[in-house]
Amino acid sequence: MERLPGRLRVPRDLIRRRRAHGAAAATGRHPRRVLAPADRRRLRVHGRPAGGLPRDAASLRARPADRRGQGVSGSVPTHPTDAHLLRAFEGSSPPAALLEEITAGGVPGVTLFRASNVESLAQVAELVAELQAARPAGTPPLIVAIDQEGGQLLGLGPETTPFAGNLALGAVGEPELAEEVGAAIGAEAAAVGINVVYAPVCDLATEPRNPSLGLRSFGDDPVAVGALAAAFVRGLERAGVAATLKHLPGLGAVPVDSHHELGILPVDAPTLHDRELAVFRAALAAGPRLVMSAHVAVPALTGRVDLPASLAREVMTDLLRDELAFTGVAITDALDMHALQQDLAGQVIDAIAALRAGVDLLLAAPDPDAMVRVRDGLRSALRRGLLDPAALAVSTARVEALRRSFSGPGAMRPPVDEAAHHALADTLARRAVTLVRDADGLLPLSRRDRVLVIEPQPRDLTPADTSAEVAPTLGQALRERWEEPSPPLDPAAAERAGSVAPHEATGGVEVVVHPDPPSAADVAEVLARVETADRIVLGVTAAAIDPAQRALVRAVLERGLPTIVVVQRSPADLAVVQDVGTVLVSYGLHRPSSEATAAVLTGAAAAPGRLPVREPR
Repeated sequence: MERLPGRLRVPRDLIRRRRAHGAAAATGRHPRRVLAPADRRRLRVHGRPAGGLPRDAASLRARPADRRGQGVSGSVPTHPTDAHLLRAFEGSSPPAALLEEITAGGVPGVTLFRASNVESLAQVAELVAELQAARPAGTPPLIVAIDQEGGQLLGLGPETTPFAGNLALGAVGEPELAEEVGAAIGAEAAAVGINVVYAPVCDLATEPRNPSLGLRSFGDDPVAVGALAAAFVRGLERAGVAATLKHLPGLGAVPVDSHHELGILPVDAPTLHDRELAVFRAALAAGPRLVMSAHVAVPALTGRVDLPASLAREVMTDLLRDELAFTGVAITDALDMHALQQDLAGQVIDAIAALRAGVDLLLAAPDPDAMVRVRDGLRSALRRGLLDPAALAVSTARVEALRRSFSGPGAMRPPVDEAAHHALADTLARRAVTLVRDADGLLPLSRRDRVLVIEPQPRDLTPADTSAEVAPTLGQALRERWEEPSPPLDPAAAERAGSVAPHEATGGVEVVVHPDPPSAADVAEVLARVETADRIVLGVTAAAIDPAQRALVRAVLERGLPTIVVVQRSPADLAVVQDVGTVLVSYGLHRPSSEATAAVLTGAAAAPGRLPVREPR
């Protein structure tokens, strides 16, 4: 859901932090990271610079509202349907109109977006405190939600712990680890006042061509994925934030991205119930407070290929309420996704249809004009009898029950243990690295060789992606490991690597980071560097779905040099390198995954992970 296409806004202070972080990273294995950096002459907590996460987000002093022209006008009286539209906005602080509407009692809560609202964790905590302070006295806390899945989607930005994607948890296969990761993610979200996290993803990774799923799925086995999703739910809920199962009834088998078009779930009813829905049944048993719908057509349930599940009563009531017996809050995926109608009338029609289908909350994007249209359209629909007042009252009660389940903004929370969370991220990355095969016997690398690391500049492959903010670190991690090598695992590995002391090594590591997708000139430049190497380490992130990256990969392989391929994101890329003899999968672009992979490449560690999906052919 996160990130509106074409609207990425990287704050200047984030760019400065990234540059500073890069400089620090070169000096040591783990530069110190703080979850809320010191004030940069802008953000204040009780008039003082913010140095770390505030213990209590509500204790932050709310700033006066001085921004106008955004949000839904507070001059219009509230209405029963207003409680079903979750708001969104542009900016690092709430617009005055939104605060007025909150004060009037017509807002159930907000969704925060990385590209629209997040500059730093301290700023988010202050923003949330300002929102909560605007509530009428005696009302329960507002819903404040965000996409903070881990892996490729970090809605709270790069100050949070860089856990590898859910596929990494699938490669380890231990629900206990999944619960700990969920608890850590939840604790970091709760520390800044977030009370709903849009996670975990319960979709099965059964369609390699699905461009939006990437690292977000736990795998393709319903039993294993169900156990991991349930554990992740337990972790989030243990941390005091509400978990959100997504995307009902499952979109992993759809070959298109619902951010851009309506896909069709191509399964019959028995398969759907035995496969996709098995995950949701297992995860629901863990007690999540929300379920998010998928904007995909489900003809097995509706008999139609043009009706998104979010608008279908057969899904949102007959399945979710009657069959699965879910009594919590049902929320749509984002309303600005192009699987739904985006014309002026269509936006309102689909919003009405979703509430009629049984949805409780509509997840708006930060478009004030669209929110006004939807809000006013829902009011009109109730007046004209298009919405059932009794059903709406039941739905409103579910939303209110969710809000009452939150701890008050003044509740004390334990401080976030940043060191423990980073150690947990290292553990996950290390245990997830998977050796698909080493038929060429290239592992570990010899310190006598000249090694060229080729890796793409990370980018977002879907709007549900924040990878563009990640620095490429595979080559850097290998270079650092090369300079301080660990002992090989066994005598055979030692013989292959050569008994060369670090100061006697005759080889070295060079790194080429190419733009992604690469141009013909980029490919030519990479190939020119290949000629000087003895061994190639080739990072791959999107070769299965991007023809340009696939062409670069094949061009490098055709040179015939000994090459180790590292699939850094989805195992779907294994289909492109079936003829390569040595292949690893790391399931992550973040620093911990790169360091874990470098340890395997140099023989300092094994690769204990197992593919959580069938190897694509």
